[in-house]
Amino acid sequence: MPRRRSPSPSSSTAPRNRTPQPVRVRQRTFGDFVKAFLAFVALAVLLVGVPAALAMTAGWPFPETFEPMEWLRQDISVSTFLGILTFVVWLAWAQFTACVLVEMKAALSGVGVPGRVPGAGPSQLLARQLVAALLLVGATAASFTPSLAQLGQTYDDNQRPTVAAAQQTPGLFAQQQEQAAGAAAAVAEQASHTEATPAAAKKQGDTKFYRIQPPEGRHHDSLWEIAERHLGDGRRYKEIFELNKDRVQPDGSRLSEASLIRPGWIMEMPGDARGGDLVEMPDDAPEVSPEVRQQISDYGRTGDGASGGGDQAQGGDQAQDSGSGGGAAHVDLPRQRPAPETGHADLRRPAPDQVATPAQDSSSFGLPEALLTAPLLAAGLLGALGHRRRQALWQSAFAGIGGRRGMEPPTPTGDALDVQDALLVGADPEGVRLLDRSLRGLAASLAAESRPLPTVYAAWMSNGDLHLQLAQPSGKPPSPWQLGQDQTFWMLARADAEAYEDVDTAAPYPGLVSLGTMDDSRLLLNLESVPGIVSLSGREEDRAAVFASVAAELATNGWSDRMTITLVGFGEDLTALAPSRLRHLDGIEALIETMEAETRQRRGALGAAGHDSVLTGRTGPARHTRWAPHLVLLAAEPSPEDAMTLAELAADAGRLGIGYLVGTGSGDLPGAAWEMEITAEGRLLAPLLGLELDAQLLPAAQQRAVVELFTDADPEHGPDGPGTTPPFLVDISEQGRPAVYARLVGSYEIIGLETPDGERSALLHEALALLLLHREGVHPRVLSSALWPRGVTDDVREALLDRLRDWLGTDPDGTPRLRTDDAGRLTLAKSVVSDLDVLRSLYHEATQGKGVDSRAVRGRLLTDALVLVRGPLLADRPEGRYRWLTHEIVDAQLPLLVADTGLALAEFHMEKNRAEKAIEALNAALRTAPADERLWNELLRATHALDDPERLTALASDLVTRSGARGLPPRTEALLDELLPTWRDAVAAAG
Repeated sequence: MPRRRSPSPSSSTAPRNRTPQPVRVRQRTFGDFVKAFLAFVALAVLLVGVPAALAMTAGWPFPETFEPMEWLRQDISVSTFLGILTFVVWLAWAQFTACVLVEMKAALSGVGVPGRVPGAGPSQLLARQLVAALLLVGATAASFTPSLAQLGQTYDDNQRPTVAAAQQTPGLFAQQQEQAAGAAAAVAEQASHTEATPAAAKKQGDTKFYRIQPPEGRHHDSLWEIAERHLGDGRRYKEIFELNKDRVQPDGSRLSEASLIRPGWIMEMPGDARGGDLVEMPDDAPEVSPEVRQQISDYGRTGDGASGGGDQAQGGDQAQDSGSGGGAAHVDLPRQRPAPETGHADLRRPAPDQVATPAQDSSSFGLPEALLTAPLLAAGLLGALGHRRRQALWQSAFAGIGGRRGMEPPTPTGDALDVQDALLVGADPEGVRLLDRSLRGLAASLAAESRPLPTVYAAWMSNGDLHLQLAQPSGKPPSPWQLGQDQTFWMLARADAEAYEDVDTAAPYPGLVSLGTMDDSRLLLNLESVPGIVSLSGREEDRAAVFASVAAELATNGWSDRMTITLVGFGEDLTALAPSRLRHLDGIEALIETMEAETRQRRGALGAAGHDSVLTGRTGPARHTRWAPHLVLLAAEPSPEDAMTLAELAADAGRLGIGYLVGTGSGDLPGAAWEMEITAEGRLLAPLLGLELDAQLLPAAQQRAVVELFTDADPEHGPDGPGTTPPFLVDISEQGRPAVYARLVGSYEIIGLETPDGERSALLHEALALLLLHREGVHPRVLSSALWPRGVTDDVREALLDRLRDWLGTDPDGTPRLRTDDAGRLTLAKSVVSDLDVLRSLYHEATQGKGVDSRAVRGRLLTDALVLVRGPLLADRPEGRYRWLTHEIVDAQLPLLVADTGLALAEFHMEKNRAEKAIEALNAALRTAPADERLWNELLRATHALDDPERLTALASDLVTRSGARGLPPRTEALLDELLPTWRDAVAAAG
């Protein structure tokens, strides 16, 4: 059977890994032989001619005797310099010879990365080119960069033969379709198609077979390339897999994974397969040996009974047996566990068969699908957005910038509002919390046992369980972690994850980032652990959506502490998401200069600290201050020279905590350790690894809307900052008495409605509270996501809305109090108000309305407002409900509003020197805003106005006690120094 030729050297001008590209088979040309001959002559001259000439003209470099003192006494002459020069030439020859040997060994043995000869950059490059040209007419020139299989190797074992290492590719890239318990309709359709294929082929009498070829150099056969050559489309590799799955091969083993095939195995091909290296049945191929014909004949008889596959569990065991039989381990996907009981939350959003999908949802109103299906990304963005808005509130309240600017952030509109709703619907903060606690808990347990952190390539979140994909077996995991399907999987069940508490340890794997989903499992790749460059090919707009998603999740995720994310060629506006993490560089030149310096610095720092990698550094005493990852996202395709430089920098990047994701339009990036492709249909492919995901994307329109949300929340954005007028004002006169009045500040009470009967009463109360806090309107899907975080079907949601409409009733004119606006969002009538609405309206009217011109009106309005404050928001809410409040900023707005009211009323009383009244107002406000420094400072001033040093000293002592180990804030301490210079001695004397 003819053997395949290797690609020409022109297709591999720089080190790169074997990629899932079509194999282009071509004959060797006369030019190839000429190049090989010239390379042979050059190597002969350099390796043999140079030392021979030196030996004849200058002699051997080593002296006959070893007399150092005698050498030092000799005079320095021209012969001395000639001797030194000769010795240098001998050293250069020895270095080049070492380079040739290293490159020759790597090319012939299939090693992923040739060893680097110290100080031999140009020499090793020349040796590499000459060896490649010489081997072009031999087995293959191949490539000399990390292969895809090396993704499963350790840092200390980079010289392992690729034949073995190829089987250690992380199981995250195996075919999950064969192991997922709930593969559902897509697999069923594929199975039905493949069941018909062999029968049709045999009916036509043209059944064909292919025999897996032995490796040539570093290249190994794969089902993708076989399908590409003989079926015209590499994606049809699934048909070949289904035809041959679980059938007994000549060596007694079975095919159980599409990414695990062996030389000598026989593959039955679909009937339309074409190509010269196929064998047709029965015995019409005289070039095939009788032994092989017999093997094919025997294999063909197994097709009727074996094509349908076997038992899943048995197949998994057979896969492991076959892997061990060949002397190489392999890894499977995490096996699926049954879905958790409905009483437990999941690490992911509800499965598609449990809730209505956006396409099925009649009330989706075009919410961005990309964010609805990205729960971890949405949770990170939502948390970061809430933090940004709170920061703006505090800075505004304490006049950090620009003076007092109000407490109402701008209400999003258009695409920004749709994106905000999608974040609220899609976010899974509980999943993020459990992932973070699980990883930190694992790190703490390993540190307690004096064990290092294992290298983790990826994590799978599947059916409530967390599976970690290890680079190599790392022993038994600490409890409650368990071994997964083999020694390279550690698994934590959801119930065990919920038992974890917060621990004071560094985030062990901050470089994990979501790539997409396969069936009902979500893949997170640890970018900082990949030993080389990860390349991404595809259309520019599709690549940009992947890059934006990766950057946004890395910048805002909740399972990392610190990191640096460098963006090149895209995303300058994305830096608004996390200015402390994200930075943008203008070009590749600046990137290379930056990364060369950082690579040197990290190598030196690791060596000085005595650490093997950043993982061991993260568990040491300096874990909170060092070894943060640096992830580079390069969307602009580098030139071959720049790609070579990046590949050299990335060769040791995994050990240093540096990761590279580089975009390419051609799909052929020199130096790539792992190559992915994003399709126009949103599929993320790496066929040689068995990786085919529904990609997680952040398209350009959603990216702009997300950036708009963050920039609008920035306290420095715009000339006037956040608006000072509440979004909803009520009529506070006697004529404005509402029909329905809800008390939210303090205990939850409703006046004007009958209390609903049954178990749905709590849901109706919660839905009304959400609507009252969002007078601008609430998307129906946001409402259902808030009430049922794990998801709910359309009919249940619509039934609740009908009950809510009936409960709220109608206004006297017959208008329903629960309405739907033109955009499809739910809004309340003005006759339904809350005490928070009244509180905002009273404060606004007192400070910006009638109270501005009338002192008496201002005092009455501020007093009425403070009377409304009965405690924190929804003080008696049931445990486990109202979790959506964590996404709101009302918990920060309410204390600030109460503090502002108390301060305004205290100022009102101090104008008339009524210090006791001012103290009463400030103490009332402190019950709701006890941490507001402004209230304490004004309380000190009001108490000082009483001219009672003992009372002021007692207040100072109380403040010191409350501040604890943190001490008094600087401004408060300075104020006490002014009002009571002896306060320190007095407080110390008081104990």
